[in-house]
Amino acid sequence: MNWFTEALKWKFICSHFEPIGLRKAIESVFSGLSWAVFTPNRIGEYGGRVFFLKSRKRVFGVIGMLIGAISQMVITNVVGMIAVCWFIGKYLDVNSMFFIVICLAGLVYISFFLLLYFNIKLINTWLSKIRFLKKYKRFLDLLLRYKKEDIQRVFIYSITRYAIFTSQYCILMQVIIPDMPVLEMIPMIFILFFVQSALPSLDLLDVGVRSVTASYFFGFITPHIVAVMAITACVWFVNLIIPAIIGSVFVFKINFFGTRDN
Repeated sequence: MNWFTEALKWKFICSHFEPIGLRKAIESVFSGLSWAVFTPNRIGEYGGRVFFLKSRKRVFGVIGMLIGAISQMVITNVVGMIAVCWFIGKYLDVNSMFFIVICLAGLVYISFFLLLYFNIKLINTWLSKIRFLKKYKRFLDLLLRYKKEDIQRVFIYSITRYAIFTSQYCILMQVIIPDMPVLEMIPMIFILFFVQSALPSLDLLDVGVRSVTASYFFGFITPHIVAVMAITACVWFVNLIIPAIIGSVFVFKINFFGTRDN
């Protein structure tokens, strides 16, 4: 469900420069995952996907992926910052004035991300001002093809994905650690995603970072730290490693040089 939703989002994004079928969208997403696990911060995912497009459309594909990545980043940071403020107020011993300052800073942080995403012209303007990107302005102008309704639709896909991989943690934790309080567990999951997105990592080795982060934050609400680490490793394996193995089959279908032959 997680990557099928991502494939739907990718298919919709591509419809603005090279319409593709659902099957091709799924294959390109899984192929991208195979590349992503071996590259820092999943940079290889861009190559794994765009090589399924026509050679003259691949730069447009990178720009399109940027929109999808930003939408996922926005929801992760917005929800994550709210959860962080909750965590500080509930579990850390800070005075009320300092907590208010933190919440105000969090509000500014959230507003920045929402303003950035829902005003896509700002992204285009900022990127166009970067010297080495000026020669790619005609590609960056692709951002302007996406209307407000399109941006909202991409955002809904990202929210759906966020809900899906949140539910994965919720289900496993309720099965394995049934005494964990749900109302405290969910914000901790949000914080886990937030911290993961901020730390540079390699997907293949990411399970260590995820486990250490989860053990620290969930340690405030449960003594079953080993179980939490096992759950984190399980979600990592199901969401990244298995799809990457499946995607390795589709890598052989990549048309690297843009010719008619595969």
